[in-house]
Amino acid sequence: MENVYSLKCRGSIFFKLFFTAGLVSVIAELIKMKTIPLGSFGKIIILPMLFAMVIGTLITPDALGKFFGSLKKLCGDEEVKLSGDIVSLILLFLGIKLGISAGPNILKVMEAGPALILQEFGNLGTIVIGLPVALLVGMKREAVGATVSICREPTLGLISENYGINSPEGMGVMGTYIVGTVFGTIFFGILASLASNLNIHPYALAMACGMGSGSMMTASSQTLAETIPLMRDEILAYSATSNIMTSITGLYMDLFIGLPLVNKLYNFFSKLFFKNK
Repeated sequence: MENVYSLKCRGSIFFKLFFTAGLVSVIAELIKMKTIPLGSFGKIIILPMLFAMVIGTLITPDALGKFFGSLKKLCGDEEVKLSGDIVSLILLFLGIKLGISAGPNILKVMEAGPALILQEFGNLGTIVIGLPVALLVGMKREAVGATVSICREPTLGLISENYGINSPEGMGVMGTYIVGTVFGTIFFGILASLASNLNIHPYALAMACGMGSGSMMTASSQTLAETIPLMRDEILAYSATSNIMTSITGLYMDLFIGLPLVNKLYNFFSKLFFKNK
């Protein structure tokens, strides 16, 4: 009887989750794509996906759900918990779509040559820039996990294996992971639109969209493709290939270069900033 009851409860959670997601999607599509002109600097394109992210964040139990009990009944803690697993499933379909997009343009992607591999060194910027800031705002060993990379799933596994998820380093990587999940899609979507106004080749911007996160890459690459519609297929192909390579090679970059580097710099900056403590 417990299994039947559990199955019925889970069915209710599934229904409420997909109903809420569908409703948010409809609202976001009704808002439609918005363009904000910036004069001589170009424009910012905000896709419906970004509106959906904002609405989805607001209706969670820890946001508007605190003030509206009926909203919490529709999207409660159980729905939020299940949504993480559903996202992982949906990203499989996204991966298939990205692979299909990259296939017809594989020759153009191969022309980029070593650039797709060398771009991994750009991920070390999170250490060089983020670590000193993290220490100055009061973080300790949490800064190691929080700044070793942009902290997606491969980094989460790496830090968990090396330090444990309940360690200070584990708390740091989990913090960046959660913040990236909530705000990363919005941030990268707007950033891609702004970056397209600079004198940077679209291929380089497309490769920068592939940072190892399916949702962030989709938001930034779709925005970039809307900004430069004549190169839409090439942009999606470069960003998809870059994202796949980042997911694979990024783990080894973090393991053999990123993690030793962040620990070395942590010791250096700790002595520099807190030499009297």
